[in-house]
Amino acid sequence: MNYNRSSKGSNPISVRVMCAVVFIVFSFAWLYFFQTDILTMTQHVLSGGVTHYHRFWGAVITTITLYLVQLLVYRIARLKRLGHALTYAPSMLLLSMLTDIGQKLDTGVDIVASWHVMLVAFIVWVFVVCIALKLQEFEDDTPYSLFSRPMWINMLTMSLMMMWVAWIGNTDAVFHYRMKMENLMSQGNYGHALAVGKKSLESDDHLFMLRMYALARTDGLGEHLFEYPVAGSSSLMLPSNGKTKMLVCPVDSLYRFLGARPVGQIEPVRYLKLLQRRDSVPRKVLADYLLCGELIDKDLDRFAKDIQDYYTVNDSLPKHYREALTLYSRLRSKPVVVYHHPVMDEDYDNLQELEKRYPSQTERKGKVEEHYRGTYWYYYWYE
Repeated sequence: MNYNRSSKGSNPISVRVMCAVVFIVFSFAWLYFFQTDILTMTQHVLSGGVTHYHRFWGAVITTITLYLVQLLVYRIARLKRLGHALTYAPSMLLLSMLTDIGQKLDTGVDIVASWHVMLVAFIVWVFVVCIALKLQEFEDDTPYSLFSRPMWINMLTMSLMMMWVAWIGNTDAVFHYRMKMENLMSQGNYGHALAVGKKSLESDDHLFMLRMYALARTDGLGEHLFEYPVAGSSSLMLPSNGKTKMLVCPVDSLYRFLGARPVGQIEPVRYLKLLQRRDSVPRKVLADYLLCGELIDKDLDRFAKDIQDYYTVNDSLPKHYREALTLYSRLRSKPVVVYHHPVMDEDYDNLQELEKRYPSQTERKGKVEEHYRGTYWYYYWYE
């Protein structure tokens, strides 16, 4: 078979093969590596939790289905040579819309609006195809190779359509972190969940709540909370008031862990204090949630008072509690509890010395962030 020649009216196999390979590789990679968690959430929500998305088979079946759509379009349109890549446009449109639904399910945006965009794009595509079919009548059957003009025009078209998929599809990093965390947490992998997006400074209310839950599960609230970006106030640390939510990880698992499910919406702090009256509730978990809530709200006076009810104030306290007490002891002339530790005091003194060396607020914040991000001191003064 001659791959470099085609008779007039036939489609060169080299173009078809290259476009097919590009589409299949892109579709599978997009679904398998970048959109698995979004699709897992989408299927979970739409099925009411009855079915579960399989990462590998989901990507394979979806890619095959979309390729079959392209074959159908090709049989109808018969676009050849320069315009063959356009037969993949409907499949690319479906792929982009499929990976855009997840964000709209979460935000409550009407999904119908997305199909309006798809309809407009489809109409534009039909118009372009009509033009391509007209131009195809004037194409000659000049032989060409894999590196010829027709090949690169098709590859450019495929590239533009892939950019469309990335533009329409869900590429929100924070949303992906959330879904990745929820998938891991629903499997009980709380430690792995905490590693998701840890180096990123991006966060939102829901991601903040999930991290607090995962830290509580691993007994790390007082030790590691402020190593992550903190969003909002203590009113967001639980989904009990409806301000934050879980989409894949069952919220009942959180309430079982804490001890009881709230009846109706209730502020997290009030809910936790009501739980403290129950003897069966894990006291340390509730204490850490309440104490961390006070630190999030920067209420050092209440924190200094309450910590004595839950912990012995000594050097065995979790890191952030020691940092908060060191700060509190420096800021109050008559503290209700005094905490001093040579290493912790020296670290705080070094922080103050560092601040004095940089009178510019912007430069000062940058230097302090470089050395002290992840401490409660940085959060208290700069966030």
